[in-house]
Parts: sequence; structure tokens; C-alpha cells
Amino acid sequence: MADRRAWQESFDRSPSRGVPFETMSGIPLDPVYGPDAAELPGQWPYTRGPYASMYRSRLWTMRQFAGFGTAEDTNQRFKELLRSGGNGLSTAFDMPTLLGRDSDDPLAKGEVGRAGVAVDTLADMETLFAGVDLGAVTTSMTINSPAAVVMAMYVAVADKAGVGRDRLGGTIQNDILKEYQAQKEYVFPPRPSVRLVTDLVRFATAELPRWHPISISGYHIREAGSTAAQELAFTLANGFAYVEAAMAAGLAVDEFAPRLSFFFNAHIDFFEEIAKYRAARRIYARWMREHYGAADPRSTMLRFHTQTAGVSLTAQQPEVNLARVAIEALAGVLGGTQSLHTDSYDEALALPTEKAARLALRTQQVIAEETGVVHVADPLGGSWLVEELTDELERQAEAVFAHLLEAGSGSMLEGVFASIDDNWFCAEIADAAYRFQSKIAAGAWVQVGVNGYTEGDDGQTPILYIDPAVEERQLQKLAAVKQARDDEAVRRCLARLAAEAADPTVNLMPALVEAANAYVTVGEAMHALESVFGTWVERSVA
Repeated sequence: MADRRAWQESFDRSPSRGVPFETMSGIPLDPVYGPDAAELPGQWPYTRGPYASMYRSRLWTMRQFAGFGTAEDTNQRFKELLRSGGNGLSTAFDMPTLLGRDSDDPLAKGEVGRAGVAVDTLADMETLFAGVDLGAVTTSMTINSPAAVVMAMYVAVADKAGVGRDRLGGTIQNDILKEYQAQKEYVFPPRPSVRLVTDLVRFATAELPRWHPISISGYHIREAGSTAAQELAFTLANGFAYVEAAMAAGLAVDEFAPRLSFFFNAHIDFFEEIAKYRAARRIYARWMREHYGAADPRSTMLRFHTQTAGVSLTAQQPEVNLARVAIEALAGVLGGTQSLHTDSYDEALALPTEKAARLALRTQQVIAEETGVVHVADPLGGSWLVEELTDELERQAEAVFAHLLEAGSGSMLEGVFASIDDNWFCAEIADAAYRFQSKIAAGAWVQVGVNGYTEGDDGQTPILYIDPAVEERQLQKLAAVKQARDDEAVRRCLARLAAEAADPTVNLMPALVEAANAYVTVGEAMHALESVFGTWVERSVA
């Protein structure tokens, strides 16, 4: 039952952005609508939003994803996005870095700086954030298997700059379970990988009070071809698995849960996406309270970042992607997101150009400043369609949870491990992707410019060109760092890292921070861990 008095008190305590909360014609708007008995935003189970005042107090963080070439190149793009009004940085790393390999690794040839920024050592991290006040800007880093290694470098940069660890705000993805299910950027087997995740959670709980040590990601699950219901269910199941792992490592749920965050896709089916976010909050609130004993309201409050769907972008008539991104971003806002990245219209062709990235940011600013949708919390709440979709997505998610609990003999963590081992997740996603692609092939689902309305597909769009010289410059920088560093210190750090990896009771983060300060490379640190943990090869999907 809604508690109007409690909601009003919470709303009154919230700061106001001070803009006129009215329609363009001057009609005043209440902060929330619905009958007296209706759920209210900011109240458990948070279906209508995590905060009483929602965007009346504060807009979502406009966090644009950027990363290409060398650290110097990406540093310039960061500063351009901040000048354009962005208020959060989100870092894309290149494929070698994502897989824990250095730029001079033979397998990295041709991939350095291509799909993101190359980061090999602390020197790259120092350059990447040169001139950026890490105590004033929140940072997101999309990296998983080497997440602990890269996070150690970020902490070392802040330490050197005199920025207190208690001031560092942001998120590192650090969601390894979805890698085995969808994105495939894993190195070690699942169990030692989850140990690294929990080590970072423990470290952040103790030393980084403003940092989100995991961003549990459904985005890549959806990009791999899942349905909205699968994205919702697999993501929350992974989240519950991490909760169980952290509790098993000795943390009380209310110590760490308030800083868990989530990352969802904003796809093109408008109402289904809005319902997905509402269902996610409701499921999470109930499970955290009833299954894991969370008592702190913040522990039951799901907060999430949203990114528009890269897989929905088309190389044909790429300017049409501007419309897709705007619709998807609007779904994220109406669904109550806490931060948002809007894809650039040219991303189906290459990394975004500066102009395209600015247009993507402007799309968010138009939604925030011109549409009026930010004046009212959950404006589609009460819609018969949205409420039914919310309920149905919740029902489908609970069916997935039941399957995983059975596979894990009552443990979500063990159920997720078992379903990774037998490749159940991959098979489910593959089937969903096949069904959807079959609809496109049959014309049952029209993609504008692809299987319908194809006139004009022959246009040329300028793309961002990555000069092959980028790789050579990065190799020269890495060689110079290796030449200048203390080799004996590197040897000691790697020996410590391997020794402590062999003891599951030791938190590896202090050793990784020490290694970062000695300019140990990402690849060297990962190799030391690999010597203890081994590597992972998945089963094929039957």
C-alpha cells in the first residue's frame, strides 16, 4: 500500500532543479500521477522509480562511451564531450586490452586502438585522464576479465594526482558471468574469475565508498540476440549470483549491495523496454529483501545505466539511426534510468566521428530540456499495456530463476555456474537470435532500409579512420615504459601476485595496485594470474 505521507516527506527533502514543471502551454504538472493506492516512486518495490522526485531533482548522467587509438587520442575526445555538456566519462578499451593482452603481443597485431583505446601500463592510464579532475567527474570503464588490473591502475593514477580514494566516483563493469554467456571476452575459468570480482567488491567496500565495483550487464546479452525477457532474467540472475559470492566471501549484504549497479540495453520495441526496466526494479527489490535479507532500503533499490541498442543500428541509410537512437533513449528515460549513453548514428560503419558523438549527446539534451517527459515520475505507469507487459516480463524472469535454482540445488551462483558449464545460456540466446532473424528474413519484422523502404541505400557516410600508425606509436610508448621501469620491482610484483592468487583467502587488489605503480603491464599481470587460474574453453552449442 502506498504511503503518501512518507512519499511527500521524501519528495520535500529532495532538491529541485528549479525549472518550470509545466507543459509548453503553461499547464502545471504534478510530480507523480495515479490513484491514492497506487505505488509511488521512491518506495519499495520501486516499480515506478528509485527516487521520490526522480528527474525533478536531478537529470540522469549523460555518459558518452568513447575510446579509440592511443590514450592521447581518447583524452582529447573526453575533453570535447565534457565541453559539449557531458557530465560522465565512459571508456571503451581496444580488443587486446579487453582480453588482457599487451599491444606488443603477436595476437594483438592489427587490433591495437581499433575498437577502443589501448591501455598497456599505468603510463597509458595517466595520459588517458590527463587534465581531468577524477574527484569531480564520474568515470565508467567497460572491461571485465582484466577489470581488477585496470581498476588498480585507475586507483594508482588518482593516488598520484592526490585525489583521495573516497572521492573517486564511477563504475567498472567487472561482470564476468555475462562474458561466458554472451560477449566471450573471458580468460580464466568462471570460479577464479568470480573470485577476482569479489576481491574488487571487497576492496571498493573498504576504500572506495563512491565507486560501483560491478555493473551487472544485460546490454551484451541483448546484443548477442536475446529477448527482452532473457536480458532481464539472465542479468538479474547474475546479480544475485554476485550477491551470493560476496556474502560467501564474508561481506554482509548491506555492506556492499547499495553500490551494485546494472546496465541494460534500450532496444527499439518502445513499450516492452519501458516495462523491462520497471519489472527489473520490482524483481530486484523483492529478491534482495526476501532471499538475501537486505534491510537497508538502498540495498533493494536497483539503479541502472542504459545504452541504446548497437545491434539495432543499420549500415544502410545510417542517418535513420538518429531516429532509432532517439526513440530508444526516450524509452530509457521513461523507464527511469540513472545514466544514459546514446549511440552515434555511424557506429554500424566504424567508431563514431566527433560530429556524430556530439549529435548523440544532443539527442539526450533534447529529451531532457525540450520534451517535458522529465517533469513527472513514471508518466506511463498505469497504462494498461505497460502494466501488463511489466507483469508478463516478471513472470518470464521468475521461470528462468526457477530453472537456475534447480540447476544449482537452491543456489543461484551454483545454478549460473552449472548453466555456463553446459552452455544453457548460449543455447537460449542462439535460439532467440535465430527466431528474430527469421522474422526479418520472412518480412514479418520490417527494418527500415534493410528489408523495407530501401530507396537511398547507396549514400556515403564519412567515417572515423584509425591510422595504422596508431599501433606503431603505441608499441614505441610501451617499449619506452619497459625500458625505463625497474625490472626487479616488476619481478617482485609478479611473484607476489602469483603467490597470492594461489591463496583464495587473500584479496588480490593491493598486489595489483602495487604492480600498477611498478608499471607492470596488463598482459604481464594477467599472465601471472593465468599461471595459477588457468584458462577457459567453452563447450560448443549442440
